[in-house]
Amino acid sequence: MKSPIAVVVLAAGAGTRMKSALPKVLHPLAGWPMVRHVLENVARLRPTRIVGVVAPGAKSVAAAFAPHPTVVQSKPLGTGHATKAALGALEGHRGPVLVVFGDAPLVTTESMRRLLTACARAKAAVGVLGFRAADPTPYGRLIMKGGELERIVESKDTVGAERDVDFCNSGVMCLDGRLLAKLLGGIGNKNVKREYYLVDAVAVARSLGHRAIAVEGEEAEFQGINSRAELAAAEAALQVRLRLAALEAGVTMTDPSTVWLAADTKLGNDVTIGPNVRFGPGVTVASNVEIRAFCDIEGGRIGRGAIVGPFARIRPGSEVAEDVHIGNFVELKATKMRRGAKANHFAYLGDTDVGAGSNVGAGTIAVNYDGYGKHRTVIGPEAFVGSNSSLIAPVTIGRGANVTAGSVITEDVPAGAIAFGRARQVTKKGRAAALRAKLAARAAAAKRAQKKK
Repeated sequence: MKSPIAVVVLAAGAGTRMKSALPKVLHPLAGWPMVRHVLENVARLRPTRIVGVVAPGAKSVAAAFAPHPTVVQSKPLGTGHATKAALGALEGHRGPVLVVFGDAPLVTTESMRRLLTACARAKAAVGVLGFRAADPTPYGRLIMKGGELERIVESKDTVGAERDVDFCNSGVMCLDGRLLAKLLGGIGNKNVKREYYLVDAVAVARSLGHRAIAVEGEEAEFQGINSRAELAAAEAALQVRLRLAALEAGVTMTDPSTVWLAADTKLGNDVTIGPNVRFGPGVTVASNVEIRAFCDIEGGRIGRGAIVGPFARIRPGSEVAEDVHIGNFVELKATKMRRGAKANHFAYLGDTDVGAGSNVGAGTIAVNYDGYGKHRTVIGPEAFVGSNSSLIAPVTIGRGANVTAGSVITEDVPAGAIAFGRARQVTKKGRAAALRAKLAARAAAAKRAQKKK
């Protein structure tokens, strides 16, 4: 692996079985398009070039490869034809060329590195990642002889003892860059589909007197995604990986199977996560945080010692500082909760800055949208906002101010002030019995009228 590595990612497949207007490789997996997982995995190999092969007009897929270049496979004529389309982008490259699929996001960097290392040691022209399949029926078989790869036989073409072979082709291949044009040029299309199959590079290499090898990996890595059911299976497999990595890194999960992580979720030491918690993309959680059951967190940062939930929602752009408490049925959107601030019950804080040590009472709403634009609410340090208050943005509550419960605040409240924003209470002594009698008579009359109809 001393030679520079180039990677070709095949992403021109139509994905018709997905039955979707969204290109197959852009379907999300743990919060990322599946092709991004592939790109992230190959990037850890530090290749000098990554080239994507896309279908004509697939602008959204090409954009997903940025800043890496893409080339277009003019017609869907097989994997060999798709790889050949990348030759121009690989001009001058003399090192190994790794070919992977954009719809195979579970193949690990470690497995790809083992393949590259084995090819370098064996001085092989072609190397293939294979796996032992529990049911080899759908897969091409890797036929080995004398410790080397003799040929790859497609499932439908197997005969006799070949059908019993359980060593199967993953599709991930390593090709000698110095021989790449010759290997691809030697692939023919004498088959039922009249397509050029990359697996035939094995036979081409051997016919030219070069070596071909296979390296074994785990079957779980090589499940491709061609349908919604397979997408769901890949999501489940990836979540198991992500959960295990988090547990090994010092995170406690009450019920790991119900915690859903994004590929980029960052969790500190001694984080405790209750059941039924979902992390969307872009979440960072510091150490000693407790996230209680049924929380939904996306695009936010949570500081050390914070307590979140249960049943809390934190939306993108929010920052929860150290020792903040976010309680049940509290929603944050683009909101900053400064150190030690609290919103313990039933509140919506959108586009809000809550100062250190402030308390936001139950039922408080930061009214941030006027039908045309979003506006910010600023609550200073050590302020108190009483329950069932509406803060009509843009508005500022000063340091140490007190907003009484049930207030509608439309103007700034100075530091240290008390603000009342509600109608004055009226009490009529001794009138409750008369009111109840009146209401009962009205209800009885309505019931009699209903019976006459």
